[in-house]
Formats: sequence, C-alpha cells, structure tokens
Amino acid sequence: MFGAFRASTVSQGGLLWKARMKMDLSPTQKANIRKRLKAADDVVMKIQQSGIECNALTKLKAEPTEAQMPAKDKYTVFSRTFKGYRKSVHKVPHFTKVAIPRTAPAGF
Repeated sequence: MFGAFRASTVSQGGLLWKARMKMDLSPTQKANIRKRLKAADDVVMKIQQSGIECNALTKLKAEPTEAQMPAKDKYTVFSRTFKGYRKSVHKVPHFTKVAIPRTAPAGF
C-alpha cells in the first residue's frame, strides 16, 4: 500500500521500545531506593521518639523497616495487570515521589 497509510517499521512499531525496557534495576538505582527507605524509617523513628501519637504514625509503625523488607518488596510492587503480579518499581510513575507500599497482598 502506498501513501500516508503505508506499512513501515515506524508506523507498525508503535510503543515497542517500551516493551523492551529492561526489568532489572541497576545497583545505583537499588542503592538509591534503599537510601530513600532508610530516610523514611529515620523520620518515622524520630517522630515516634518525640512522643507524638496519631493514627498515621500507628499505621507506619506497623509497616516493616527497610532492614526487615525482603528484596522482592523493596524493588518490585504488586500489579494485577503484570505477568506474575509483580512489576519493577521503576515502572511506577513518579516512584521517587510517591509512597510505595512496603507490603504486598498475602500470597504475592
């Protein structure tokens, strides 16, 4: 077919480059994730030591700390649309700015 609707690698490829994005995090990305988790744990600990009591702090105390989390929970998140129900944390939009759940649903 000729003209504007001809088949080409560009028009037929679509967002194929996104599917080829690697699933693994680099060691630097992993170190930065651990650093962010430790910083969040430090803030929770300091607020707890100050004597403030609130529902949000109670929920945060129930969450595991960075040292208690398995690697699977540090670097991946639950996703019901992905194969295996897990996706790499760097595929979450704005993953450095939003709170990533520290625990997955039971069985995942």
